[in-house]
Amino acid sequence: MIMPFFQGMGAGGGLIVAIGAQNAFVLSQGVRRNYILTVALICSLCDAILIVAGVSGIGNVVASHPALERGAALGGAVFLFGYGLKAFRSAIRGGSLTTQGCEHSSLGGVVLATLAVTLLNPHVYLDTVILLGSISGQFSDSGRYVFGLGAVIASFLWFFSLSLGGRLLAPIFRQPSAWRVLDGLVGFVMWTIGTSLILNLFY
Repeated sequence: MIMPFFQGMGAGGGLIVAIGAQNAFVLSQGVRRNYILTVALICSLCDAILIVAGVSGIGNVVASHPALERGAALGGAVFLFGYGLKAFRSAIRGGSLTTQGCEHSSLGGVVLATLAVTLLNPHVYLDTVILLGSISGQFSDSGRYVFGLGAVIASFLWFFSLSLGGRLLAPIFRQPSAWRVLDGLVGFVMWTIGTSLILNLFY
């Protein structure tokens, strides 16, 4: 059961850490020490709910149909290879994370803004419900939830680290070299998991 857990952590973590509005917002609130625990908790819980929905819903459907299971594994591998390639290109190109224009003063404003940057992004549903749910279909009943647990833990670790360590991480992630390293690691993880999905189709 340990392999599904680490595959879930790798896949979930790799998808979460991409540069985007949500990570910029979380980091900005961490830099300002502005409701940092609330922001991290909302992002993590939203991810957890969507991951569980994908694993228990789409994962169950995929697991009950062998043809769908093989197709989902192949499709997931293709997506992960493509995502990894994108990460490697980003690592070569370099990038930076800006936190300007992301400040909110009231608790209500922070909650609404956090929900907006999390749930109004269509990619969050593709990543958590569709992709992770489909990949989980290759595992047994218990294995799917262990995979989902790994993805959920990766989400909690990332958002709380980004939020709580905002003041320390902000200067680092404003440097293109830091994102080159992170994107390179993401690409490596995505390709590793994609390779394991392909191998599972034949062994």
